[in-house]
Amino acid sequence: MAGTGTTGGAPATPRAQQPREEWTGQVGFIIAAIGSAVGLGNIWRFPGVAYENGGGAFLVPYLVALLTAGIPILFLDYAIGHRFRGSAPTAFRRLARWLEGLGWFQVMICFVIALYYTAVVAWAVSFFVFSFDLRWGDDPAAFFTGDYLQLADPGVSLDFVPGVLIPLVAVWAVTIAVLAAGVARGVQRANTVFLPLLVLAFLVLVVRSLFLEGAADGLDALFTPDWAALGDANVWIAAYSQIFFSLSIAFGIMITYASYRRRRANLTTPGLVVAFSNSSFEILAGIGVFATLGFLAHEQGVGVGEIEGISGPILSFVTFPAIVSQMPGGPFFGALFFGSLAMAGFTSLLSILQVVSAGFQEKFGWSPRQASVRLGVVSAIVSVLLFSTTTGLIALDTADQWANNVGIVGSAVLMTVLVLWVLRRGPELRYHLNAVSTFRLGAWWQVLVAVLAPLVLGYMLVSRIVTLIADGYEGYPGWYLALVGWGTIAFIVLVALVLTAMRWRHSPDDFVAWPPYPPGDAEPGRPRPPSGGATGAAGTTRDTRAPGTAGAPGTPGTRGPADEEVAR
Repeated sequence: MAGTGTTGGAPATPRAQQPREEWTGQVGFIIAAIGSAVGLGNIWRFPGVAYENGGGAFLVPYLVALLTAGIPILFLDYAIGHRFRGSAPTAFRRLARWLEGLGWFQVMICFVIALYYTAVVAWAVSFFVFSFDLRWGDDPAAFFTGDYLQLADPGVSLDFVPGVLIPLVAVWAVTIAVLAAGVARGVQRANTVFLPLLVLAFLVLVVRSLFLEGAADGLDALFTPDWAALGDANVWIAAYSQIFFSLSIAFGIMITYASYRRRRANLTTPGLVVAFSNSSFEILAGIGVFATLGFLAHEQGVGVGEIEGISGPILSFVTFPAIVSQMPGGPFFGALFFGSLAMAGFTSLLSILQVVSAGFQEKFGWSPRQASVRLGVVSAIVSVLLFSTTTGLIALDTADQWANNVGIVGSAVLMTVLVLWVLRRGPELRYHLNAVSTFRLGAWWQVLVAVLAPLVLGYMLVSRIVTLIADGYEGYPGWYLALVGWGTIAFIVLVALVLTAMRWRHSPDDFVAWPPYPPGDAEPGRPRPPSGGATGAAGTTRDTRAPGTAGAPGTPGTRGPADEEVAR
């Protein structure tokens, strides 16, 4: 790998820290973070999960999960990324040197997800074009799996499907170009354009759906509460799963995004805005999806509960085309739906790949353009080989199941246990959030992220692993699940270990965490290292400059880069 030097665990010679890319301000960060959180799962996963787990009653465990796990873990990601000013590998290494591997584990999860996530965006782009002439005809299911994907049995295939390959290459080209422009000029600008367009397009779609015949029946099916469902533990687990996967937490995205905020930057209030905006869009998506499902049920003369394919790719690429074919002005509203799906997927894809790009930039000293081109070309080739073939859908479905339910959940369990129990850095991270933010956190935050989150997520992880081992997945052959499913996890772990062992181009340990912790470190003439030791063997950092010293961050009477943005 160019520019990596020799392998080995020892860091390179320290170098003065280079200026870090930054968002243009708080609004830019919020827009980018919402763009990351609002993705495919908001549109095709939440409505079905809510319907199958108590309808309107599901909103109770959903809200509880948001407040007790989603937002607290989001704050944990923000605190780690902002305090330690780096991508996941850099930030975790600065917490403790041996923790760098967890950062690379998160980076590789993002790498794997990006490979197939791009394929789904490419499908959405294709169906956006198909909407104008309703190309799927009277049988959307046969068109999607047969004419479009040319789906074959599980296996390894090099039979490429031109209709998938061409848009897939196009999506990768645009993605590489955006990432090459950097954080502010690339990722932020793209989100600033696409997020408002997404919201506007989806609002138009939802408003139209409310006036379709049968829409009320669909909304009744979604929101009629089944209060008995609240006594089912699986309903609560489903709520925590939905919040967890929807908010883009615990696999490097929000750590990386928070690291691009200025030293003095409000974290908790924007976090609340991001979390509630994401949930609001999910509820909006639920309204739109079930209003249109009510219309389809009315047209077919069946109950809403009798309709199949109310979640996942089948909802988007089979059920919705069937609805569009029967509704007045179908081509226009089909274009709105698939355009929204493509934009939601694209903004999330940018955030996923930014995690990978940032990790390699900092480890190997690459520029944003170098990282985006080198990683983008490699990723595009692998993505095309795996997901533009006749077995692409099955490979996507299998890799997604393992990357999310084993990889991401495992990452979250490791992060909460290692950071809060082994390293005991909860008080420091809470102090950091409170020092720069307007919404202050109490001891309850540490209880939620250190006790409740590991318990719930640990149960989710163990139960899912047991199910996958005992029952397999979707009836796919055991050898295929071993290769694509468990092989995905093995690949993530192996590459994470290799990258951890490689030499840093520039040492990440020459770093000063701000504000000083414990607070007594700010006492003139008496600098003390934070709990865990000084920079070096333990991988932690300390501020050796007393207030009043030239260049000390946040020093009264001086002004520097750390003081450019005052916490609001």
